[in-house]
Amino acid sequence: MCQHAPACPSADAPDHEAAVLVAAHPDQGWALRCNGVLTFDDTGELLPDGTIIAPHRPAAMASAAA
Repeated sequence: MCQHAPACPSADAPDHEAAVLVAAHPDQGWALRCNGVLTFDDTGELLPDGTIIAPHRPAAMASAAA
């Protein structure tokens, strides 16, 4: 799916959020990455196979909020 060089991480890779954005709709709260992953403003994700990843916060943000 990805045409970038070097290729972006696949949807099942641990770092799949590093893939390049191909469509962004901040007014609607979502973005599509070149690996087919939909990311949402609440940090939730929808993978191309239909798997849902619940909203999550990076550890740095969680400790800063505490």
